Amino acid sequence: MAATAFDVNPGPGAVPRASLSVVSHGQAALVAELLRDVQAHVSGPIEVILTLNIPEALPFSAGDFNFPVRLITNEKPKGFGANHNQAFSASSGEYFVVLNPDIRLRADPLPALMEVLGGDIGVAAPAVLNPANEPEDSARRFPTPLAILLKALRGSRGGDYPTDQPRVFPDWVAGMFMLFPRRVFADLRGFDERYFLYYEDVDLCARLRSAGLRACRVAECCVIHDARRQSHRSLRYLRWHVSSMLRFFLTHPRLALGFR
Repeated sequence: MAATAFDVNPGPGAVPRASLSVVSHGQAALVAELLRDVQAHVSGPIEVILTLNIPEALPFSAGDFNFPVRLITNEKPKGFGANHNQAFSASSGEYFVVLNPDIRLRADPLPALMEVLGGDIGVAAPAVLNPANEPEDSARRFPTPLAILLKALRGSRGGDYPTDQPRVFPDWVAGMFMLFPRRVFADLRGFDERYFLYYEDVDLCARLRSAGLRACRVAECCVIHDARRQSHRSLRYLRWHVSSMLRFFLTHPRLALGFR
């Protein structure tokens, strides 16, 4: 089965406005910083679904925060999409937020993102800055073999979309921070779990477009990507990257040929 089946009924009782899904890969210190940011800046009823993909001790307890923290501990590591699909199945919020543990908040990004959703907007994302306040390339055009070849030959030539516009409607937004209406994520059946790592966000946005919906990057709210992860320059990560890229091209051949 490619993706988890979902029940979109959040169940009885008080429903959180948003469910935030965070997956830790031995990144408990980063998670603690993120949760402190959430407590300091995010208002309204929320819940956090924290998934421990590998065993680790946490430097905090659920009672340290003014919102519920629901813990999922995997018996064995899962891929990016499988982890967030699992968190969605355990969540109950009206909105579902996928975010990385190395994201830092300076203000509450949720209201501005929620405001743009509806109509034909199926996912919203903030502008992403590095710790030096420089924009990161978090909104892009769908990849094609030709574009990847040209990038490899010429090197990066900046982002695909301008960073000085209040709202941009890119082909896809990076999975480091994505906000969905619950119904949209359920209707798409979440991430395709055949992608263990890489291209899950690209594929989901491609399926979003096939459903007549668009992505939106909202410049009026921004988050910091405080990347401190280990290098992925290994044969294992290269194999995952190449296999995911090929799967995307085979699954979405029109996009691979440059048709929008």
